[in-house]
Amino acid sequence: MSYEDRTICIADDGYYWMQHFPEGQHHSITTVFNSSGGLVQWYIDICNRIGYSTENGPWMDDLYLDLIVLPTGKIIEKDIDELEIALKNKEISTSEYELAWTEFDRLKLLLADGCMKLEEMTRPHFDLLSRSFVNIERSD
Repeated sequence: MSYEDRTICIADDGYYWMQHFPEGQHHSITTVFNSSGGLVQWYIDICNRIGYSTENGPWMDDLYLDLIVLPTGKIIEKDIDELEIALKNKEISTSEYELAWTEFDRLKLLLADGCMKLEEMTRPHFDLLSRSFVNIERSD
């Protein structure tokens, strides 16, 4: 992916994508790790709702706006134009539009203030899962 002046590999052999669906929140977080377990990025989808289905697993009702956070702390805003088009085309309601902006701005503020500690939130889960991957590979 190209982000402004940088090109970043977000998918390759040995890469892992891990998703978090925080209960009661209006966002989901996809963390990308490279084949060495290094953080590549966090991709935050702004959502109307998130949930879990016993048949299909986790789901989200996406509200177009996204934030990408790089390990350097750089925050990239994405898909503002898609939200505007969705409102214009009546694919979302005015209240959904306002919710999207409220959550987007809230998360940007938390990130900028250092209050949303993405690595502390996601790294322990990856470390736990990666130990499972090693055990699965050893049993093959």
